Amino acid sequence: MNWDPYIRGFKAYLKLEKSLSDNSVMAYVNDILKLVRFYESEQRELSPTQTEPEHLRAFLKYITGIGLSDRSQARILSGIRAFYKYLIMEDMMKKNPMDLIDTPRTGRKLPDTLSVEEVDQIISAIDLSKTEGHRNKAILETLYGCGLRVSELINLRISGINFREGHLRIIGKGNRERLVPMGGSAEKYIRIYLDEYRSRQAIQKGEEDIVFLNRRGRRLTRVMIFVIIRDLTARAGIKKKTGPHTFRHSFATHLVEGGADLRAVQEMLGHESITTTEIYTHLDRSYLKDTLLQFHPRP
Repeated sequence: MNWDPYIRGFKAYLKLEKSLSDNSVMAYVNDILKLVRFYESEQRELSPTQTEPEHLRAFLKYITGIGLSDRSQARILSGIRAFYKYLIMEDMMKKNPMDLIDTPRTGRKLPDTLSVEEVDQIISAIDLSKTEGHRNKAILETLYGCGLRVSELINLRISGINFREGHLRIIGKGNRERLVPMGGSAEKYIRIYLDEYRSRQAIQKGEEDIVFLNRRGRRLTRVMIFVIIRDLTARAGIKKKTGPHTFRHSFATHLVEGGADLRAVQEMLGHESITTTEIYTHLDRSYLKDTLLQFHPRP
């Protein structure tokens, strides 16, 4: 049983044709490896092309039995489903064994969101007397004012900032490019950081165009952004579990609650499907009622 050639081909397909990030590719591969390890534990000598629906049902029974949530099961099966679609596309198989496998239903899990007041509290907790203070303020204003993913934030380039037009050029998931308008506060504090603080730094070779840098003149890591936000949230006395995506979700939520069009929010967030935007922009009941009263012909 040798799955390596199949997995190598799948990885190349995801990277070259689907333009997925290394993290996304590894997530898919890890899902497939769970199936491989299950076969090994059951002493089943099966190649990918020998897999039948009954084998996959046994695997699903196994991951259910070890206590994985419906959401985790659905994610794993999604990765395996993509793998078999690839094998069909490459004419390595004629029938997809995943076609007869039902994915567990998952409810819509909404991430935590911050109120406008809580956002202000966290940003106000920044110590501007420290060297990194103005950088951190620009980071949080950008996350909340532009709704960026953490990967988009740490890879943001100076050449992608258009102050005259007031927008950022972002390279998002799948290497897709989009233009995101800058909020007034985001633009103000990015300017201050670039002009008064970053301009005085020694910058490592290859990082000259990266906006947000650490003390050594290199781009910040994802982990560092999480640490900055975690520490500021604790300093502000807020008990919610907060990270970069909390600011992105709050950005979208506050826009929709303020009356923004969902399609416009979808464009700003860089979501391929409007369904994804609906998950990330839950509406409060007062907004729904106001919308009904404003737009229905018989309120």
